[in-house]
Amino acid sequence: MRRYLLLGLVVGGFLGCGDGVSSDEQARRAYLGLDASIDKAIQLGFDGFNAASSANISPQTTNGTTAGTLTVTGQVDQGSSANKGMRLFTAFAGYSDDGKLVYATNASALPALNMQLKGIPTGTMTGTLVGTLMMTGELSGDVTLNLSFNSTLQAGSGSTVSRKPGTTVITGTAISAGGTYQVNVTR
Repeated sequence: MRRYLLLGLVVGGFLGCGDGVSSDEQARRAYLGLDASIDKAIQLGFDGFNAASSANISPQTTNGTTAGTLTVTGQVDQGSSANKGMRLFTAFAGYSDDGKLVYATNASALPALNMQLKGIPTGTMTGTLVGTLMMTGELSGDVTLNLSFNSTLQAGSGSTVSRKPGTTVITGTAISAGGTYQVNVTR
């Protein structure tokens, strides 16, 4: 009986090991493949805001470091108020920064990127990025982001507004393959 119990523990231990990557670790890797794109999406929102001549911004697009594109579209508040809101959407198409993980979005359920600018041009910005992306490559499946961020604003050239470098704090969760990664980064 002791042999069967020991054999069961050994076999169970091997089965539990799988590929050695926990669900939380998969979620961490899924987020890290997207990490630079979060900053790019926020910047594209600012580019659209600064270029807007109406409530609708023209599509703002950038390339992934190794493949694909990220496009931000949506609306920004107009007028002379020092407080503005942006209601944006992010579309990923074969997007990859690391060549190992590739991300795409469903056109009918684009992740929402919302930002509030207060005290323009030198106030603060708060925002969220919430939605699900499909992932292929070294990991596959969905990664669901529920992120919040904040930053200090600074006046740019002319009448543009930008984020002060080193003040953008991104927190929240990335959920993938049953695991959760707690995001907490500063840019």
